[in-house]
Amino acid sequence: MKFSEFNLNKQLSEGLDSMGYENATPIQEQAIPIILSGKDMIGCAQTGTGKTAAFLLPILSKLAANPSPDVDTLIISPTRELALQIDRALQGFAYFTSVSSIAIYGGNDGFSFEQEKTALTTGANIIVATPGRLMSHLNMGYAKLDKLKHLILDEADRMLDMGFNEDIVRIIKYIPVKRQTLLFSATMPPRIRTLANKILVNPQQISIAISKPAEGIVQAAYMVYDNQKNPLIVDLLKGKNLQSVLIFSSTKSKVKELEKDLHKLRLSVKAIHSDLEQKEREEVLRDFTARKTQVLVATDILSRGIDIEGIDLVINYDVPNDAEDYVHRIGRTARAQSTGVAITFITEKDQRYFKRIEGFLGKEVFKTPVPPYLGKAPVYRP
Repeated sequence: MKFSEFNLNKQLSEGLDSMGYENATPIQEQAIPIILSGKDMIGCAQTGTGKTAAFLLPILSKLAANPSPDVDTLIISPTRELALQIDRALQGFAYFTSVSSIAIYGGNDGFSFEQEKTALTTGANIIVATPGRLMSHLNMGYAKLDKLKHLILDEADRMLDMGFNEDIVRIIKYIPVKRQTLLFSATMPPRIRTLANKILVNPQQISIAISKPAEGIVQAAYMVYDNQKNPLIVDLLKGKNLQSVLIFSSTKSKVKELEKDLHKLRLSVKAIHSDLEQKEREEVLRDFTARKTQVLVATDILSRGIDIEGIDLVINYDVPNDAEDYVHRIGRTARAQSTGVAITFITEKDQRYFKRIEGFLGKEVFKTPVPPYLGKAPVYRP
């Protein structure tokens, strides 16, 4: 289905044309008409399906057609990185309209809080916020949500995992009962259902390929000993035109250690983890997005929500304990309708975890032999 068939606002449609957006993804095909109709909705969709545009475009279309100085839409996200990513997408889509937005999130200094305060009191049509930071502004009376028409919870399962349930309940007390509410979640456990029952009214539900990797991802794995991992990374990158490589590790200490080790091996590498100041994180992401850095090493903070186009290769330096985390990690490549490669390093102690992941996927992931010069590798016997 083409975007021109949705009858979106003319200014917004012109912007989409200029950005080269033509065909909608499946979640966009299903979600946009529902959101335009004003109904509440639950969207269950994996990463990389075009979810962000699915809720931004119809909201922007409504706002562009009926401009207002008030805060019309609140988008709540679990992390500052996701909030920034949503706001960047929002600014791109809204370029040809008069719709204004602001992203407010924790982890900044007092100066940034004052900037947010000024922007909130001046006014913005759309607020993109993390729960804790938004509560601070609400408690101090800086954010006014009494005329809100749209509430969007993105990555709701992640928000509950991070303990934001009470904050969400408090925030909703500041919002009119009569509103349109949209809830997006990669998974739909019972507690998400409970939350949905509290805050949505007769919601429409759509589900797109839940908990399965996007078809464009080529998956492979290597059986390795720990001391073979770094040389194997160098081998995988050597002589190949890979501009953007994302490596996941489960712990912050390993991410820091890996950044140092790969620097010594003369790779262009930076790391992102919770010890970095917010400005440092943003700089690292900017350099990686702009292809100034070839390799980004990250904890699972990046495995959900961050939308960086054109990642050539994702490497799982270790096997995540949870199959859902595996799907979210490898979902950083092959975003939307592109293709990509995801490789997992499996040690002897990781085998049983990876076997569970294969069971979850419903197929066996091909095990590629390590190069002979790396020596003997473990045998896969889960």
